[in-house]
Amino acid sequence: MTRHPIDNHHNQHPSHQSSPCITCRVLLLLDLQVCMLSSPAKGGVPSSETVYRNIENILHRARSANQPPRIIHIRNSGESGDPDAPNSPGWQLVFPTLEHEFVIDKLKNNAFSGTKLAELIPRDAELIIVGMQSDYCVRATCSAALGRGNTVILIKEAHATYDRIEVWNGGMVTIARDVELEIEAELEEAGVNLLCMSDVPHLFSDR
Repeated sequence: MTRHPIDNHHNQHPSHQSSPCITCRVLLLLDLQVCMLSSPAKGGVPSSETVYRNIENILHRARSANQPPRIIHIRNSGESGDPDAPNSPGWQLVFPTLEHEFVIDKLKNNAFSGTKLAELIPRDAELIIVGMQSDYCVRATCSAALGRGNTVILIKEAHATYDRIEVWNGGMVTIARDVELEIEAELEEAGVNLLCMSDVPHLFSDR
């Protein structure tokens, strides 16, 4: 049986050392944590394997670019007993961080709220966003970045969520993929630029 890419995940010990933001381009990785990127059978989002591999590709290209973007890892801290409770296995980041990359812990959907993220992202920076969850942290953080004046790019198939139970509509279920498409349409209407995985090879080059 094919193993999910993070079933053998080990804990990382991220560094908070900084590097200059030379390109005014930032890659923001939202809540890429074990609890949501495990296999669906272990509580991960339905598209966890595809999204994991796509973001792995994006991160590799960012790190190997001639002028790498500033890379910031956001980690959500849930409450005691939550899958992402601090220092629990599910709270850990799935991608090991490099020495010059940033790690910021947050408590709210909007990654700018209650954190020092705004200090790391100039208002004129181009912000490339990937991660979890489409209808919570991705939507809230994209909206906040637009409000600051940032150019915001969201990569299709590099963000994801869970199926949504429509409590006020008889308990029917909207599948995760439809929720993701709904959020993409909403954010595009608000001013977010949507790109496909086919655009990734040129994402961190001069354009």
